[in-house]
Amino acid sequence: MRSTRAETAILWLMRCTAYSTVAAIGWIVLDIVVRGLPALSWEFITGFPRRSGAEGGILPAIVGTALLVFFTVLFAFPLGTATAIYLSEYARQGGFTRMVRLAIVTLAGVPSIVFGLFGLGLFVIFLGFGASILAGSLTLACMILPPIIVASEEALQAVPREMREGALALGATKWQTIWKNVLPYAIPGMLTGSLLGIGRAAGETAPILLTVAA
Repeated sequence: MRSTRAETAILWLMRCTAYSTVAAIGWIVLDIVVRGLPALSWEFITGFPRRSGAEGGILPAIVGTALLVFFTVLFAFPLGTATAIYLSEYARQGGFTRMVRLAIVTLAGVPSIVFGLFGLGLFVIFLGFGASILAGSLTLACMILPPIIVASEEALQAVPREMREGALALGATKWQTIWKNVLPYAIPGMLTGSLLGIGRAAGETAPILLTVAA
């Protein structure tokens, strides 16, 4: 009886927490829309900034963000998913693989300013790309690679082992098993992790300031 009451109380507490979070986010979004909508105009959206951004529009910021996100995804998503597939399906599980996973998890927690300085030193100065969309995209791709790899590998490992064994028992190759049986079920989780990484990349300022807007 006591355990049932405790479970009910915990359930209601979790519900209240979830509802409060959703209500707070909704209030913030509503406040932004109400206060910002009157200031929007076609000139503001399609214009160029003047007086160091004190006046003018935001068209370069919109176009630059879209290009950065596009090229970041182009560089990071294939490499991240391929790395996750290799670590989950092909790599021999041992000490070296554990060290690689530890390094990936550690890199996922590195502050963005460190990646910005890394991109400034490698792509902007050493490779001579200068402050450009290419340098910024490569820097952001390096920054979101660890979260994409971790999320993709977890999604792959969540697929039941029986699905792999059944396909292999029917004569399918390892790659056919991965392509036809594993990836279709892992893709939603992989995309979720990738979207979280992309959202982080689009919102970071330090790497962009050091490699694009410098």
